[in-house]
Amino acid sequence: MGEGEPTLCKSLGWLIRKTKEIADIPIAVDTNGSLLYRADVRNDLLQADVVMPSLDAGTPETFRRINRPHRGMDFEAVVEGMKKFRQEYNGEIWVEVMLVKGLNDSTEELEAIKSRISPLEPNRTYINVPIRPPAEPWAVPPDKESIALAHAILSDVNVVDITAEETGDFSIERFTNPEDAILAIIKRHPMREEQVIETLKKFDVEERGVHDSLTRLEESGKIKKVKYREKVFWLTMEEKRGKEYD
Repeated sequence: MGEGEPTLCKSLGWLIRKTKEIADIPIAVDTNGSLLYRADVRNDLLQADVVMPSLDAGTPETFRRINRPHRGMDFEAVVEGMKKFRQEYNGEIWVEVMLVKGLNDSTEELEAIKSRISPLEPNRTYINVPIRPPAEPWAVPPDKESIALAHAILSDVNVVDITAEETGDFSIERFTNPEDAILAIIKRHPMREEQVIETLKKFDVEERGVHDSLTRLEESGKIKKVKYREKVFWLTMEEKRGKEYD
């Protein structure tokens, strides 16, 4: 898992092809789907086993509010590109829908989303919510009732719930000290403090030692602590997030 949008990579098709030559594993591409209107991008992705585009809105207005795209991006062109890809692609499509309270969790909005997803005939539709500190404090998860409503409305498009907190640790095999590992992982996305502690057990570091490392990195100005949904997260100072969200 890298950073950024994979379909911006000009050599994406070559990377998928070469990966298949050296590793007998399925290839999945997680994309925002914005470039699927381009035939060359669709052609590159035909080689993947799974493609997972995001579709968080059913109308241009909600698309602009949630995704805040470049003003030149056409929502209808994005959706049409996804439809064309479905017609050309023989692999699995897993659609991800990020629900945000007050923006796309109403019956009307969810029905609009369903109308856009249905023609894609997805093998799975993942319902997700902001589980890490978002870029804006208003981007918070819907309540349980709204998530249940989303399940009901999207039930015909193979809905799967992934709204729970992520579990598991992170690969740190290439690192020789815990502070380098912390910085590298947090740079990719914010981590809950308990995730940091669990991951760094691979260095045989006691919990007290992890806290000491976090404190040193914080005092050096490299990372910062944010409280979100009653959990402590650690972020790099480069992140455009840092307010209290509770």
